[in-house]
Amino acid sequence: MSESPIQHVSDTAFMVAAYRALESERPDPLFRDPLAARLVGERGRKIVENLPRWALLVGWSVVIRTYIIDQFIQAAIAEGVDTILNLGTGLDTRPYRMDLPASLRWVEVDFPDVIDLKESKLAGEAPRCRLVRVKLDLADAAQREKFLSEVSAHSQKTLVLTEGVIPYLKPEEVAALARDLKSNSAFCYRIADYFSRESYRFRRRQGMTQAMKKAPFRFEPDDFFGFFRELGWQPKVVRYIPEEADRLRRPVPLPWPMLLWYSIASLFMSAERRAVTKRYMGYVLFEPLDLVANEQSLGSGKRRESSR
Repeated sequence: MSESPIQHVSDTAFMVAAYRALESERPDPLFRDPLAARLVGERGRKIVENLPRWALLVGWSVVIRTYIIDQFIQAAIAEGVDTILNLGTGLDTRPYRMDLPASLRWVEVDFPDVIDLKESKLAGEAPRCRLVRVKLDLADAAQREKFLSEVSAHSQKTLVLTEGVIPYLKPEEVAALARDLKSNSAFCYRIADYFSRESYRFRRRQGMTQAMKKAPFRFEPDDFFGFFRELGWQPKVVRYIPEEADRLRRPVPLPWPMLLWYSIASLFMSAERRAVTKRYMGYVLFEPLDLVANEQSLGSGKRRESSR
């Protein structure tokens, strides 16, 4: 087998942006990302061109996940979020391409080389909100805690975005980040990738794990939602990529023999099993558990008051 074009986690940022650029070229795109092609250049194009056939699934999921996260962000802003904190931002261009209020503060965090690349490639482009870029290694616990406290101190309601970040972290690193975010009251929402146990097995069967051995998934909890619940985070909304793709009429790009097999097999599945097959990966909008408890308590108080 030829060497994988993914040689480092940073290569996945070029891969994702390349798929966003390809989506923007369609006559019926779910979103338009006109700056993606400029950012990825020849490097991103070559990565995508040299990926195995299963990468069609990756490109499909990138497009759907981008749409889902855009929707999460718009809804959060409508609920009063005044700051978006994008950790491990990669080559994301949402501050430039989305319809955002000028008063919104958007903070991008990544390694210095990523930030330098974006600043050089996007020089002269005007973001639609107040954009701040920060060079920071999120693995440095002391610097991370200090930085998060500073962001929280200058925000009323912050949405934290970790798109394509959590899967590459070790469980203890995921837990440390979750605790740090939970300790700052302004962080009212966070967005994270979800993969089921079945999806990990599928990756291994299809050779994805081998092809991505230089950028492996490290976070594979037995109970994804239980893991975050113990750290004080509860899902507010979960949107699964296959279900969203059905709604958007963007079916998974599987070879027709596999699609035929699945169509026949699904006839013999229970409704519960069919639902499981549509929920193997997605994106989660989390909120703090104590926020949920406070809202429920306030709601009970109002109900008691109105019954008097």
